[in-house]
This record gives sequence, structure tokens and C-alpha cells, in this order.
Amino acid sequence: MIEDQFPQDFIKREQAQLGDQWNDFVKAHQQPSPISIRYNAFKSSLPFHLQKVPWTRNGVYLSERPSFTLDPSFHAGKYYVQEASSMFLEQAFTQSNDLSKALNVLDLCAAPGGKSTHLLNLINAESLLVSNEVIQSRAAILSENLQKWGLSNVVVTNNDPKDFQRLPGFFDVIVVDAPCSGEGLFRKDPEAANEWSQDNVALCAKRQRRILNDVWPALKTGGILIYSTCTYNEFENEENIHWLQQEFNVEPVRLNIEETWGIQAIETPSFFGYRFFPHRVKGEGFFIATLRKLDEQPESRVSTKNIFTEPSKKIKDQLAEWVVRSDQKIFINRNDRVQFFPKGKNAEIELIVKNLHVVLAGTFMATIKHDKLIPEHGLALSVELNRKMFNTIPLERVEALQYLRKESISFIPNKKGFALIMFEDLPLGWVNVLENRLNNMYPSEWRIRMK
Repeated sequence: MIEDQFPQDFIKREQAQLGDQWNDFVKAHQQPSPISIRYNAFKSSLPFHLQKVPWTRNGVYLSERPSFTLDPSFHAGKYYVQEASSMFLEQAFTQSNDLSKALNVLDLCAAPGGKSTHLLNLINAESLLVSNEVIQSRAAILSENLQKWGLSNVVVTNNDPKDFQRLPGFFDVIVVDAPCSGEGLFRKDPEAANEWSQDNVALCAKRQRRILNDVWPALKTGGILIYSTCTYNEFENEENIHWLQQEFNVEPVRLNIEETWGIQAIETPSFFGYRFFPHRVKGEGFFIATLRKLDEQPESRVSTKNIFTEPSKKIKDQLAEWVVRSDQKIFINRNDRVQFFPKGKNAEIELIVKNLHVVLAGTFMATIKHDKLIPEHGLALSVELNRKMFNTIPLERVEALQYLRKESISFIPNKKGFALIMFEDLPLGWVNVLENRLNNMYPSEWRIRMK
């Protein structure tokens, strides 16, 4: 991307902001975007031969971009393809919270799932993540990516920010990765530069304030708000934080950063923010700030009345053998589909189900059909699956891709029944072994269409 391809109003503003660094900023946009992924700590260990993203435990850079779609381990939830700068969420979250506590966390603008999968690797097993997306089609993608990640202490919702006012003081942490003008994506997506305008910046800033105002009552007193954008301008960043400070009683949270990281720290007596420029960090443009809520906020009353229906003892006893640590889970039956989530979060999930549009709660285990249990795809991907209870069928890459395309597989094992398809010791999904064929049970809506 050459200098003339930047919008003129953007050039004037950033030249004033960057000064003698402007030419370096332009040169950075003439280089390929860095490629980074973040490994799922519950499914894989970090490779030692790859360069680490310095502000996160499980992020690494790749020297070239492979076809992630054609990598079966990607579909197994081994890693998530995520931009490196946005992985700084880890520092904002871990430095501002006591991770030993059971936290209720909201990722408000979550699709496609990068920050939500990251948060699931940061919170403990007694905590709960609510991952929300306002657009229905994107909420389905979010649900898919979180099921691949394999944890049950998560609820996916499809709601407007104002709907969370029905849960006053419920959340210990709210992450708002706000829709923005996308200035930090100009290198990665040059079309974003063509769509940029000062009017759009103003519109985004106004929408961001509405989002913050609408969701604010859901954050408890002493709770943490983490606000981020992928843009540089002060209208969507500093000025929105200053507006929040004027409207509500908040205090900024200062983060410790290493000088070698190249992050620009913006520090005043009343404000701490952190800006990422592509000529200073190995990543795209990004901004993040952390604030603590001091307003007195009444909290939601969690009812002890159970609205969920448990499966029969016979079914429950059978399903308990399908997962590890079954005594720490609650099993519920909704429309002949059994799902589980952490027992300690039962009351909170009930409250969420009563007040929000829930797409996914916990892990779907099985469908009950004429007293027969048909395992669900989410169970195959769960890190809590007890693999010892099922036959496994290891496949090489070519056959694994056939499975992920929902094509037929020629391999026929001796033992009939449900079996796990495996790739490099990671489950991909289920097949039903019949007399002379395999019934591919991979979800049709998830299948690979790329040849």
C-alpha cells in the first residue's frame, strides 16, 4: 500500500500524530501482514521452534500463511488464527483481575471468536464466559468456533447490548472490542481504506458510546471494563474513554508493558491507554484501555429455583461415563438433547437463559432417540470427553479432509457403533459404523467446501 492510497484526511491527521515516524508507518504498509496463531492450551503444547508473540503465552508467528481451511487440526480446535496485536487482551485481563476467583465475564462483540477463545484459556474452570454477537449469522459462526475450542463454561448469546441491562451488576469483567472505522486494518484489508471517511469515524464513535452506555449497568461495582478498537484516531479511543469518565465514576487501570514490545503507552493523570502501530510492533493497528467501575451498582438476584429438566437416572448414569469429572457437571435435557455445564454455574446460566436469547449453553452431549443416545458433535470436540469409552479411527490428512467435507470414507473397522474420527491424536467428530459402511456424522453446515 503506497502513500497515495491512504485517504487524504487520514494522511493529514496521522502525519500530525506520528511526526517523523510517518514514513516508517507508510513503509510498514508496504510489507506483508504478519501471520499469527494462538494455540489452545487445553489441546496442544506450544511449539518451541516458532517465534512467540511477546505479550501472550500461547501466541506464535508463522513464516508463511498456510491454508488453514485445509488443516484438519484447525477444525479440531488445536489453534485459532488471530491477529497478534489483539492478543494483548491477555495483559489487560490478567493484570486487572484476580484469576483465582470465579469470574463472570462478558465478551460483548465477540464474533468470530478470537477474544472469546482467548478468554476461555485465561479464566479458571469455576468461571463463566458469556460470548455475545448481535448479528444472528455471525452468532452461528461464533458458536461453531467456541464448540471447536472444547470448553463447557461458556454461553453464546445473540443480543443487543441494551438487553444486558436485564442482568444488572452480573459481570465481573466486560470486554468491548467495539465495531470501528478499521484504520488499523488498512494493510491487511486495503478495501477498508476506500470505505474510510471522517463521517464514518464520527458515526463509529457515536455507536461505540451507545454500546458502552447500554451495557454499563451489567458491570458490577469494582468490575473491569476492557475497551478496544482496531483504529488509531482519538475520536474512537481517547475521547470515548474521557466521555465514559465524565458520564460515570470510573478509574483507569495502568498496565505494565515491556519497552521492547514497541507499544505506545498513553499516560496522563486521568487516563491510561495503549496504541499499536504496525511500524513499531509485529502486528496490525490496535488500541486498548482498561477501567474499573466505581459506581454503586445493584446486582442481579440469582434464583435458587431450578428451571432445567434433568434426564432420567438411566440416561444420566450412561452419559456420566462419557465425560471426565462428571460429578462437577450438571446434565440437562432440552427437547431430547442433553447438554452439560459446570455445576457451580447452574444458577447463573438459568438467569441468562431467562433473560437473553441463548444460542449455546455449555456442551451438547447427545440426542435421545427411542432410548438410544446419539452423540453430539460438540462432545467429540470437548476437552472433557472420556475417549476411553469410544472406539477411535485414526486418519491421515487426505482421509481426514474427506471426512471434513462430509464425503464417504472407505475404511471399515470391525466393531459397529459410534466411533471417534481422529487426526494427530485430536478428535474431529463422529461416525456410525454400520455393517458395510461408515455413516459420516460431521455437521453439514460445518463441512469444508474448498477443494
